[in-house]
Amino acid sequence: MGIDPGTNVMGYGILGVNGKTPELIVMGVIKLSRMESHYLRLARIYERVSGLVAQYLPDELAIEAPFFGKNVQSMLKLGRAQGVAMAAALARDVPICEYPPRSIKQAVTGQGAASKEQVANMLKHILHIPADKMPDLLDATDALAAALTHFYETGKPAIAKGPSSWKAFLARNPDRIAPRRDKLKNG
Repeated sequence: MGIDPGTNVMGYGILGVNGKTPELIVMGVIKLSRMESHYLRLARIYERVSGLVAQYLPDELAIEAPFFGKNVQSMLKLGRAQGVAMAAALARDVPICEYPPRSIKQAVTGQGAASKEQVANMLKHILHIPADKMPDLLDATDALAAALTHFYETGKPAIAKGPSSWKAFLARNPDRIAPRRDKLKNG
């Protein structure tokens, strides 16, 4: 499960894994701007994230870490929103990983400075999301990108310890050996 924290709009996205392939389960947003009190918004975040965790039973939560902005009050409110979402997951024993926005963009698009639109387009392509299922608010795709980043990060192969060689690699992976070009017949 991925979360893009916010105090006006909070995005969420949930991936399933079929074998080694990530698949979209659901993505959406929690709209909070109609609530006048910041504290009521925090209560709503806790309530909705708790509900999503109860409904979809995610194994882990990936959340976008707040970036450092110039407005201290905005950063404080965003940090509270993130903390409440994390508390909702922790209350159900869901482990949490944080990822900086640049790392998420880098993992999904290959560019740490990618736009929200570029992230959304790559998710559409990678996860085979039909155009009519793409959300209007990009907070949902940002949350889904956090989940996909976590999938990529946790699926990295472990680095083998000790000396290794091409000969050892080829011995373990005979199916990866391509025929030599000079042995191929023209035809």
